[in-house]
Amino acid sequence: MCGIVGIVSSSPVNQQVYDALSLLQHRGQDSTGIATVEGRVLHMFKAKGQVREAYRTRDMRSLLGTTGLGHVRYATRGTASSEEEAQPFYVNAPYGIILVHNGNLTNTRELSRELNEVDRRHLNTNSDTELLVNVLAHELQQRVTSDDLDPDQVFAAISRLHERVEGSYAAIALIAGHGLLAFRDPFGIRPLVLGRRSTGLIGDEWVVASESLVLEHGGYEIVRDLAPGEAVFISLSGEMISQQCAADPRLIPCSFEYVYLARPDSIMNGISVYEARLRLGDRLADTIERHMPAGDVDVVMPIPDSSRPAAMQVAQKLGIEYREGFYKNRYVGRTFIMPGQAERKKSVKQKLNAMSSEFAGKSILIVDDSIVRGTTSKEIVEMARAAGARKVTFTSAAPPVRYPHVYGINMPTSRELVAHGRKIPEIGMELGADQLIYQEVADMQAAITEGTSIQDLEMSCFTGDYVTGTVSPEYLAWVEQNQNS
Repeated sequence: MCGIVGIVSSSPVNQQVYDALSLLQHRGQDSTGIATVEGRVLHMFKAKGQVREAYRTRDMRSLLGTTGLGHVRYATRGTASSEEEAQPFYVNAPYGIILVHNGNLTNTRELSRELNEVDRRHLNTNSDTELLVNVLAHELQQRVTSDDLDPDQVFAAISRLHERVEGSYAAIALIAGHGLLAFRDPFGIRPLVLGRRSTGLIGDEWVVASESLVLEHGGYEIVRDLAPGEAVFISLSGEMISQQCAADPRLIPCSFEYVYLARPDSIMNGISVYEARLRLGDRLADTIERHMPAGDVDVVMPIPDSSRPAAMQVAQKLGIEYREGFYKNRYVGRTFIMPGQAERKKSVKQKLNAMSSEFAGKSILIVDDSIVRGTTSKEIVEMARAAGARKVTFTSAAPPVRYPHVYGINMPTSRELVAHGRKIPEIGMELGADQLIYQEVADMQAAITEGTSIQDLEMSCFTGDYVTGTVSPEYLAWVEQNQNS
């Protein structure tokens, strides 16, 4: 999971990209980068850390031009601490291309060999984004015959890229002297939203971003989500052209976006994240009612912030008092996306504090959005007991996370997952809860897709079914041996 944005504007774009990245900070905290194009000159700055820490006035002044892109990184491939693997990535031919990417490629071994032995391209990092920009550059180089860049040549290159690349990828690229390119994998696993605003006589300005809140904050009209397999090319003067570039596109968006990753005020693939989380709460309440005696709970509490909508619905539907017992320190990052297990564990108590007055002598029903490694959940149960809770029931608005996620979420190995190989009562014992209740897979899918034409969701971490059809047990074993989160 990362956050990406690209903007074609009629005025200097550096501050606009910076503001957009600030809104997407929840999608990645490891590093950040901004690139702009000024005619045929590309400017780029990237650094470790969060947006507000990374950029200085001198850095922003160097990012000249009216077209640009940006990235906030949450490492799922390579090393979180490596500045060389921070995005964007640059290649100098053809024309000069800078690219940012949200997702995870699953055929990196094959691509690395092809790029080295066939395409004769040098790779300097372990980042799959470097692989992606080199595949794009090679396929574009094969098709351009002059200084003029025809959008049809760009779309032909993306069609070939779709044939070569496997996994999830929403990507935005700058092509020096020509414009901005955005494209999405044939399954639409990771989100990408297109927006437009009119500037009167000057014409249209455009934005492409991971989440719709960027568009709304900037005063853009939401045009639509990029379709799976689609590419959009926007010239430096603001002319937009799009084309479907995949042979058999199917929209199967990632369920975890709606469970946890995205901000509640975003709409992606036509689904309101906030409303999806309310519906998750409704469905969870039905499951809780089947598994718990009536009157066995005094209060319902959320783990702030992403589980709050679900918890409110659980409390309302069950007729139980809703209370806020955990106070969140908003200056600590999201523990799920902290690099390294030790860092996550250290951050839990820095992030949350239990208010004793809300717990003393009470039977507490805690609602969280999901349980991944169990680190946070176990500490929360301990905090509730230390604050005086008489009984702690822990519930999850998502099903048990039992399998690795290979499409851009940092769950690469099954041994890290508290639910892997355990039955639900065993997980509850591991967390120290009196009772543990999970959402059902079918209920999660129904809650997220309700009222839409979407038939399927990417739910591999819950079901073990990988939608691209190319993830083998051998590949998962290789990831387990070679990738630490």
